Amino acid sequence: MQPLSGWPMTQRAMVRGVMTDIDDTLTADGRIEPAALEALGALRAQGFALIAITGRPAGWSAPFAAAWPLDALVAENGAVAFVRTPGASHPEKIYQQDADTRARNHIRMQAVAAQILQHVPEARLAADSAGRECDIAIDHSEFHTLPTAAIEQVVAIMRAAGMHATVSSIHINGWYGEHDKWQGAHWILRTLRGQELDEQLAQWVYIGDSTNDERMFEHFIHSVGVANIARFAPRMQHLPRYVSTQPRGQGFAELAAQLIEARAAQPR
Repeated sequence: MQPLSGWPMTQRAMVRGVMTDIDDTLTADGRIEPAALEALGALRAQGFALIAITGRPAGWSAPFAAAWPLDALVAENGAVAFVRTPGASHPEKIYQQDADTRARNHIRMQAVAAQILQHVPEARLAADSAGRECDIAIDHSEFHTLPTAAIEQVVAIMRAAGMHATVSSIHINGWYGEHDKWQGAHWILRTLRGQELDEQLAQWVYIGDSTNDERMFEHFIHSVGVANIARFAPRMQHLPRYVSTQPRGQGFAELAAQLIEARAAQPR
């Protein structure tokens, strides 16, 4: 990872949109940091497209999708999204899976959750589980601490049951379906703009902080980790190209300043 300050101006000037993780990238202790919210507003004022992509549940995400200056918020690792529609008072909620598929998967996921709680005695469901529609989550660092061996055991149970599983900065998420953050990014850009992300990568940057951002770091041409990614970096195969000096929302604000500086330097 190189210092964010070393990101060439010519590359920054190409960026037209920001995709961002939420927990411990925009937030600290579950709340958006003032610097991050101010940075989102500054990016919006400069005309940047803004999309948040999170493992958090739809129920938790809905009020933030309405309150923050975002074009869309993709929740549950790509399963569901809140999209701003011109003239609408609130974002529209859309899903990747149909209702019957979601209902069948919900039953299967609850069985896996029960298995985890039985076989990993120290495991606890995430506090936001009531708002989850398309995945399950086990808390490892938000309100309850799990040792590394227990985290690995939970992931193994999920995967043995045929689920996708990923570890964020606070939760272990498991779900059925082929979506993830990377596929969800494709889906939401196609939905919003009718564009293919693979053809637009030079115009987007992704910023995150943990192992469940690895797919994004692997594929994005422009990728940034906030400084607190140092906690997870030793266990990651795909790291971001650049890293901020500051953690969480302050690190996001560093990225915003870099992008706004590059836009201001472009000839009018």
